[in-house]
Amino acid sequence: MTRKLAGVLLLVGLGAGTMFASDVGRDRRDVGHDEARIERDQRALHRDLRRGEVGAARYERRELRSDYRELRHDRRDLYWDRR
Repeated sequence: MTRKLAGVLLLVGLGAGTMFASDVGRDRRDVGHDEARIERDQRALHRDLRRGEVGAARYERRELRSDYRELRHDRRDLYWDRR
């Protein structure tokens, strides 16, 4: 009986390990997407500032703050998943 229970627990443990391993790939992809979004928003911010569109620049700064926050979160997740 204890061997069966130990076998079931081992299988559950191995299944959980592969579940966490897939998160690393997703986190890496998310970091790449966030970095690309930040680059786009920075270009848009510079364009708006050149044109003198203050309202649009304010919006882009808000978007950049949100994107940087999300990037920090994704990098933290990636770091903790690899530990």
